[in-house]
Amino acid sequence: MRVTERLSSTAVRNRQRRADGRGRTDEGSGSDGPNCPGSLIVVSNRQPYRHEYEDKDDSATPSDADSDASSSDGSPPTGADGGTRSMTETRSITVDEPAGGLTAGLDPVVQQTDGTWIAWGDGDADFDVTDERNCVAVPPDEEAYTLRRLDLSDEAIDSYYYGFSNRVLWPLCHGFPDLIEDRSNDFEWYRTVNERFAEAVADHATDDSVIWVQDYHLALAPRMIRESVPAGATVAHFWHIPWPTPELFRHCPAGGRILEGLLGNDLLGFHVERYADQFLHCVDRFLPNATVDRARRTVRYDGQTTRVVATPMGVDAESYDREARSVDPDRLSDLFEEYGIPQGATLGLGLDRLDYSKGIPERLAALERFFERNPGWRGEFTFLQKATPSRTEIDTYEQYGDLVRSEVKRINRRFGTADWQPIVYTEDVLPRKDLCALYRRADVMVVSPLMDGMNLVAQEYVAASVDGDDALLLSERTGAHDRLGSHALTIDPTDTDGFAAQLEHALSMSPYERRRRMNTLRQRVFNGDLESWMETQFDWIRRVHGDRRRTETSTDTDTDSDSREPTPPV
Repeated sequence: MRVTERLSSTAVRNRQRRADGRGRTDEGSGSDGPNCPGSLIVVSNRQPYRHEYEDKDDSATPSDADSDASSSDGSPPTGADGGTRSMTETRSITVDEPAGGLTAGLDPVVQQTDGTWIAWGDGDADFDVTDERNCVAVPPDEEAYTLRRLDLSDEAIDSYYYGFSNRVLWPLCHGFPDLIEDRSNDFEWYRTVNERFAEAVADHATDDSVIWVQDYHLALAPRMIRESVPAGATVAHFWHIPWPTPELFRHCPAGGRILEGLLGNDLLGFHVERYADQFLHCVDRFLPNATVDRARRTVRYDGQTTRVVATPMGVDAESYDREARSVDPDRLSDLFEEYGIPQGATLGLGLDRLDYSKGIPERLAALERFFERNPGWRGEFTFLQKATPSRTEIDTYEQYGDLVRSEVKRINRRFGTADWQPIVYTEDVLPRKDLCALYRRADVMVVSPLMDGMNLVAQEYVAASVDGDDALLLSERTGAHDRLGSHALTIDPTDTDGFAAQLEHALSMSPYERRRRMNTLRQRVFNGDLESWMETQFDWIRRVHGDRRRTETSTDTDTDSDSREPTPPV
């Protein structure tokens, strides 16, 4: 969602007053939803709100009225890379608000807890609306909490984000060791940026803070945070992608330091039990000084205990249900007309980033096999593949996108007619209301990653399937399969014939069988929704917070040597 507002000196000054590191203080705020046991600080790579200039006019200069936003010596504020920030009374700013995924899920929780969110500021107007501490109150219309932004240079972004995070950790954790690119300086920048996040946390943390680190971009940060915040603060981390087996993890450059960083947490969460167990196996194998209790899922290392838990993440099921029920039939007809889908067609749907872990070429191969074996469905069944280009600065991703597009064209040439295409492919940005309309209308949803930590799209589809007569094909290699696999149609994404057979099954299934399966899927998605996940996280945080306080009083003389270095994988 985009909100347009005017950037003025008054608005900036007001937001600076609210961005005091503790969010709003209205009575009654934070009274609903999950109950965080302390003041919440969320730490993530991606920010929940991005400020950008609508007119993209780089010629503007600071006005006299904006002098209070300048640095102490009267010069314009500068970023970490030395760039000058410009401000003006008249330029329009758009605010991108979270539309889905992790940021959309966490945003209301931080609002409810009057918290602080620390993230990389990647909008071109981001630092023209912040105060001298790089803080701004968000959301724009409510100012419910503080967003602290880090200003990263282009070199830092290339090495930390596009480098070690997504050329090493992402392919490693998704089972593609051959795609690992260990470039010089990438890990050092990864360490430096993690250190900057930790320093920002220390600026805001108090003795009762709950510091909740998110995902693989910040694997080193927990230990750095633990060493720089008050003793009473609790450090937790949720790892949203898969955790690899020891056989895969041995390919990780600086693997020992990654494990050591994560063991700075009091609580480390994964989506499913097998990822938690694989993490413990890696610690047991590659950190000989660590004491691993697999039964209790705890690790004792360097004088600290880390509890490892499996808590599958859900979606805001009620909001998807509500949005699907409010679908405008005329808008759905317009979408079909826009993409050349026959109005009465049986519809299959895929919704993915263009990422090699998502298994889109394997899905296209299964669709090709389906049309080979079922000529009667030609002209009757259309598969809509919505794809989102991602990380195109990395050659592997650009090549993957080219492969997907060429395969779609080849299959359409083979089976398509003048008035029908078997696969409708789009990279258009679709608003959530359109996605919910397609979720509800789709007869079959195909979720077929080669590896996925959870996969929230599968759960969004189920939540939006308010008519209860749809079918979900779900890869056995997703975390979501652990929760939904018994009533979804299970697929091995690499088994083309089996995949095509399950698609045939989905399209020929009786209405009773469809409803029976979907009713159970909906119960599971609603029972394990996003709020339930949050409540489970905070319950665990309360428990480890109490355990750590008791442990501190009884182990003040713990003699684990700080000088012992972890043994990295070989």
